[in-house]
Order: sequence, then C-alpha cells, then structure tokens
Amino acid sequence: MKFTQIVDFETERLDEIERLLEEARQRSAGREGGPTHRILLKDRDNPGRYLALIEFESYEEAMRNSESPETNKLAEQLGALCSRPPRYTNCDLLDARELK
Repeated sequence: MKFTQIVDFETERLDEIERLLEEARQRSAGREGGPTHRILLKDRDNPGRYLALIEFESYEEAMRNSESPETNKLAEQLGALCSRPPRYTNCDLLDARELK
C-alpha cells in the first residue's frame, strides 16, 4: 500500500527550502527507494504556512528513507529554515485519481 507523509511547516524562506529539496532530488536521482511524488501546497489563509505531501511506495520504504543519514541531515537543514518545528502526519494512501 502506498504511503504519504504530510509535513506541515511555516517559513519565510521558501526559496531556500525549495533549493535544498531540488538539490536532494538531484542527488537521489537514479537511486532506488525514497519518495516517488511530492506536492507542495501554500495555505491561502495563513501566510507563510505550507503543506508538503510526500508519497512513497510503502510505509516500509518511507521508514527506510527516514533512517538514512542523508534524510536526517536534510530534515535538520529544512528545520533550521522554518519558523516553528514541522508537524508530521503519516497516512496510508487509500485512493488517488485524476477527476478531469
């Protein structure tokens, strides 16, 4: 079953966060495992608040990824750019489809 982690964070430094995420994506290109999709949402009602939906092939794959030293380093770097600690929500993906 696919797995999605929702990361709720606040920052005034989104450009720096996006740069770190792109660098991490490039480093992991061609490597097995890791996230398969990412959606980044901006909260229209709360400036500076964002939600990142990170999809993995499975919960187990997500846990392997989170144990990686590279992932831990990235999480520390991202956390330093946030105005409060990120909140994580772990979800099993029951359904995803295009509606139009």
